[in-house]
Amino acid sequence: MQAIRYIILLLACLAGPLVGSAQGLVIRNYNVKDGLANATVYSAVQDLEGFIWFATPTGVSKFDGKRFRNYTKKDGLTDNDVVKLAADSRGRIWFFTSNGKLSFFQDHVVHNEDTDSTLSYNSRSHYVQYAFEDRARTIWFLNSAGRIIQYNGRRTVYDKLGASSMDVMSILSKDSVFHPLQRYFSLGGVKDSNNVQQKIFIASPFSLGNQRFAERIQSNPVIITGNTLYSYTPQDIMPFFSGSEWGIREEISSMSIDGDNLWIGTPRALYLIRDFFKGERKLSKLLNNHFITSILHDRDGNTWITTFGDGVYHIPFKHFYFAYLDNTNGLYSHSVYSVFKDKRNGLLYIGENAGMLNVMTPDGNIRRFELDSTGGRNSVLGILAQPGSNELVIATDNIVFNYAPGGSAPKPALRMRNIKDMDFTPDGKLRVVSRNRLAFGTDGRSLDLSPLETQVNSIASVSDSSYYLGTSSGLYFGRNTAFPVPVQDDPRLSQSIKDLQWINGYLWVGTSDQGIFVLKDNEVVRHFRTSDHLVSDICQQLYYDGNGRLYVATNKGLSIIDTRTRTLLRNLTSNDGLMSDDIRGISHAGDTLYVATSNGLCYFSRDHIPVDTVPPTVYLNSIRYGDSAWIPGPYFQHLYEWSSTFEVEFGAIAYDLPDLVEYQYNFSNDTASGWVTTMSNIVPYPKLQPGDYTLLIRARKYKSGWSKPVVLRISILPRWYQEWWARGVLVLLGIMAILLVLRYIVARIKGGERRKTEYNRRIAELEAKALTNQMNPHFIFNSLNSVQHLILEKEEKQALNFLADFATLMRQMLNNSRKSYISLEDEIAFLTRYIELEKIRFANSFEYKFDMSQELKEYTIYIPPMLIQPILENAIKHGLAPKNGSGHLLVRLELQGDLLYCAVDDDGIGWEHANSIKTGKLTKHESTALSVIRERLQIIKSFNGSVGKLEIIDKFNSGFGNKAGTLVEILIPIVKML
Repeated sequence: MQAIRYIILLLACLAGPLVGSAQGLVIRNYNVKDGLANATVYSAVQDLEGFIWFATPTGVSKFDGKRFRNYTKKDGLTDNDVVKLAADSRGRIWFFTSNGKLSFFQDHVVHNEDTDSTLSYNSRSHYVQYAFEDRARTIWFLNSAGRIIQYNGRRTVYDKLGASSMDVMSILSKDSVFHPLQRYFSLGGVKDSNNVQQKIFIASPFSLGNQRFAERIQSNPVIITGNTLYSYTPQDIMPFFSGSEWGIREEISSMSIDGDNLWIGTPRALYLIRDFFKGERKLSKLLNNHFITSILHDRDGNTWITTFGDGVYHIPFKHFYFAYLDNTNGLYSHSVYSVFKDKRNGLLYIGENAGMLNVMTPDGNIRRFELDSTGGRNSVLGILAQPGSNELVIATDNIVFNYAPGGSAPKPALRMRNIKDMDFTPDGKLRVVSRNRLAFGTDGRSLDLSPLETQVNSIASVSDSSYYLGTSSGLYFGRNTAFPVPVQDDPRLSQSIKDLQWINGYLWVGTSDQGIFVLKDNEVVRHFRTSDHLVSDICQQLYYDGNGRLYVATNKGLSIIDTRTRTLLRNLTSNDGLMSDDIRGISHAGDTLYVATSNGLCYFSRDHIPVDTVPPTVYLNSIRYGDSAWIPGPYFQHLYEWSSTFEVEFGAIAYDLPDLVEYQYNFSNDTASGWVTTMSNIVPYPKLQPGDYTLLIRARKYKSGWSKPVVLRISILPRWYQEWWARGVLVLLGIMAILLVLRYIVARIKGGERRKTEYNRRIAELEAKALTNQMNPHFIFNSLNSVQHLILEKEEKQALNFLADFATLMRQMLNNSRKSYISLEDEIAFLTRYIELEKIRFANSFEYKFDMSQELKEYTIYIPPMLIQPILENAIKHGLAPKNGSGHLLVRLELQGDLLYCAVDDDGIGWEHANSIKTGKLTKHESTALSVIRERLQIIKSFNGSVGKLEIIDKFNSGFGNKAGTLVEILIPIVKML
């Protein structure tokens, strides 16, 4: 129960200082904050689907129990000021606006003269007051000028009946033709000048208890004149209610008949006479100081009251089966701790906090007693009938009272701190327990329970000599005045126990958080928990009605158990009509159950509790696909949209507990297991592919079954490129594209092979050129001259060593020239032997050194052969040889990423000076050697992607100070291995 949004209303006036007459109804208010178009509501109707419509000065509101959908001029209304509504048999809702133009709602659309030419007519600024429907379902309107307008679905015209001015009476007299679309008519008088034979009664010739008269009133139009209600037929007009006779002084603004109940609305209040047509004479006043504009009873039995400035009030059907009491209608406060219905005299006792005891007579009058609360908190926690007398025993927190019905006030009988429970033995002896004491009667005999070292909460008498105690640490058994002992046969009983009931040899144990245990001979034979559908495991009180029913009061409602079969019968909560789920006490008398809660007292027929088992009506609200929305229908068709979400918004018409409505939808056509349960009212389907689908949506209310599914057939049409022929073309194009790609790949592979072959051929040619350029004739001839010189100088041994080294060098050069890559170690060995021979040839006129970085020593490096030797030859021959004095040659090797950096540094005569003294032949030779190196580097780059580099620097002219010589830098692509 949404207590914040509900109010309890007085239904009777106070009869004296301490006496009142009371009974309550729970009413909910809907206002602008809930989505209502305006707080002023002129009228309400229900359409064929079940929606409730409200007319306001700023448009109309359509309500499904949870959501308001508002319509204004932008939605098709002819004017926002809608003063009246009418619902016809074709499902149309007609809107009567102040400008007199006609419009109606049907199939999710507002129809007006701009969108529907059949509604076009000249209203002459006269507004429509009433609507009628004939047997052919043609609609007839009566406007403020007394003219009749006919709408037959094809056109709207002034009818010949309206050639002269007419009034409501003239149309009502033709009851065989016209059926009014409203329940009552507010008129200035009841005389029909055109029907002189009609009888008008000043007083009704029938009593309200006459069944035929009641049926006549309920089945014919009602005329309101002043504050009197008349039953109309073409033959006679009879008054059946006079407000002045019931104490209503103001004029009647609206009325409604609900079965045997009569509702009266006035500019000052709402009145209800239950069982009016059965002769009941009790008038209840509701909504005091409210201007009531209309009263509607929907098909489910709910009542809707519209007001001028205070929104809409809703009374759920089930609350007519409940009566409510709290501090607004007779009680001292809304917090009720105990209740007892005395079957002997019909008095109802209601215990509250602060020691307040309310005694209500069968006619509803309440008398209040303030019990002694000087000892502190003194709530009335228990009320029992004294066996063998007409007196009652009333337990508060600190005192036990005796009370004789009709007496002046309850009298203290036993003072005892922290009283928890009391019970009578089979022979009528009273036992009272506090948190640490057990009293045997009211004569002072007691037993100190402090040694138990736990708090005692309840007592159940088994016999005149034995009993059970429920404590915060478990169950105890006692006999006479002997000290009670724990019942330890089952460890589950060693926990906090709130209440006990001994019923026909079985002990029922209500615990603080483990549900209910049922014991037979101290053994657990049944255990009720929430898993067994007990409403809560936290039990606050057990009440046995003496006839096989145990009522379990919990913090979440009330459970009813059959003690004979030990089965759960049903649960009751605030959703069923209780004032609160926090149940504190229970009593009964006959068929009536009284339930004390933290929010007041409610009482009702326990065997006639209304259950709304009718499934709700499911409706489709809108369909959204892509960036557009459509009015829903049974079939939806649309072209496929890329990356668009398909959504269906729906709802259910449920006016009682709309927040508990559950939905299920099925998109797979698997009605056995394909249902998806949700509380949301939107079904999203992202990226819905082309195809035909069927969407089923159903709903259920609290305790109802599933509704009949609403069916939406969906057809997502493919785009041209999603058609089978387009897919075939795309497949063929794809195959052709694959073939072209394969052809390209094959061509690339063949081209690569050709380039590789050409590369290898060019490498061979360049290597041959390099060999020719590296070991040129000058070197060979000069070496042979050196050998000849050594022989002439009689240095045969040195000449022989020179020839041996020369032969080894030639053999190594030939071997290396056949390989694409050689190790750096082999290359350095070759270059070292070459330099040593050059030193001999040039009489050791220079020194040399190889400087290799530490990183190079960690890998095995492979480089193309014979790229460095020509550079060394140039350095020795053209840089160091012409120099006067000793020269130096440094070869530095470093690793730079995937390249080998080689720097050949000499301190000879320099690059430019050497070029100036070269002969033309030497210059050509040198240029050819360097160009071969560059070409080899370029070919290697095109083959494996590594970029080589060759740079010659004259140190004297390049920022090295006054140092002479040449620095040649070369970056050589390598293969690196660990």
